[in-house]
Amino acid sequence: MKPSGIGGQAVIEGIMMRNKNKYSIAVRKPDNEIEVVVKESRDLTEKHQWLNFPIIRGIVSFVDSLVTGISTINYSASFYDDPAEQEKTKIDEVGKNILKDKFESVLMAVTVILSIFFAIGLFMVLPYLAARLVSKYIISKTLLNFIEGVVRLLIFVIYILLISMMKDIKRTFMYHGAEHKCINCIENGARLTPENVKNSSRYHKRCGTSFLFFVMFISIVFFIFIRVDNTALQILIRILLIPVIAGVSYEVIRWAGKNDNAFVRVLSKPGMWFQKLTTREPDMDMIEVAIRAVEEVFEFIAEYYSEADNPVEALVTSEAELAISGSLIHGNEETRTIDIEEQKSEDNQETELTPEQKYLQMGREMEFGMDDTDRESFSFVYEASDESESTVYDNSYDYNADDKAEELTEEEVVAGFEFETGKEPEEEQYPEDVPMFKQKRLEDR
Repeated sequence: MKPSGIGGQAVIEGIMMRNKNKYSIAVRKPDNEIEVVVKESRDLTEKHQWLNFPIIRGIVSFVDSLVTGISTINYSASFYDDPAEQEKTKIDEVGKNILKDKFESVLMAVTVILSIFFAIGLFMVLPYLAARLVSKYIISKTLLNFIEGVVRLLIFVIYILLISMMKDIKRTFMYHGAEHKCINCIENGARLTPENVKNSSRYHKRCGTSFLFFVMFISIVFFIFIRVDNTALQILIRILLIPVIAGVSYEVIRWAGKNDNAFVRVLSKPGMWFQKLTTREPDMDMIEVAIRAVEEVFEFIAEYYSEADNPVEALVTSEAELAISGSLIHGNEETRTIDIEEQKSEDNQETELTPEQKYLQMGREMEFGMDDTDRESFSFVYEASDESESTVYDNSYDYNADDKAEELTEEEVVAGFEFETGKEPEEEQYPEDVPMFKQKRLEDR
């Protein structure tokens, strides 16, 4: 598996994919059309080299991902906003009058700050206070910090489980799975086709969920060394260490994403387990959206097989391996959710089948059919009652009559219809659309 360097996130009914200095957002709109927009992203580490130092670059990446993530989510949500809610309020008017063109940027900054405060309160302050409830019974500060870390982990799991009950979040987790599948498809050397993406894994070592796990795990180690007694100071030190912990976690997950050995796989396992909570198997419509997002920012052959001696052979081998692994995971299941039931209903209304056509269709589905002789002797009567949708069958025909009149030979039974002994059946006696007779015609030849 070759690292691609591409990353992304799920948004409302869509995917954001980022590669180098640009990112794309693909959203499935309410009319089922896919809207794709490509934007340039500013890489501060190129302009200021000192920001590219280890740990510091992790802090920069964390803040940048947070800002970009909230921005893309707001963009995708705009397609599903209630028109009544989009009306400008007095606060909007005052804000635009005072800040003018900077109003949106300031609003985004406020949203990011509020998000950070919420996360700090839920995952830092609350676990600390919960762990201190047992401080009367536990003297060891190291053990208390460990309990704090366990509580933080439990809060995170409960939080994910609660929000996953929401319908919109469930679909977002499915898009999250589609994002991972696309990246894994690329890194396994396969083309971005719906089948290849479907066969790929929905878990990835560089996922943000794995990053959060490392943050929680590394925080336990860091907080062990906090040896002050003042409660307010302990909380303040924890908050100040958050950027450092994020930077260290970034370096760990970055290193894990570039290496593939037994130690890295063991180190990545807990984060991959957590992804079972934050990802779901996507349907083919979601995969289609994810592919559109990736194609806008990643040139597969140019970036992945540029150094290969035989790109075609390598590509075929990679796709064959992916197909085998995918068939073991998914089998032959097929998923597509866009108005399928409604479409079937419309199709049934447009084409009403005659009783004979219904019988033939049933025969094809069960891999048998009937010839002209069967059609003449077929006496089922389909009657649609005005009071009920049930079908009434007339079974008055004596099916034993033919058996009593003439006993068929084994060859005639195999052929599926009566013919003169020794006479070669004509070609047209085998309907083209019935599998049983196709096989028989091939055997006769």
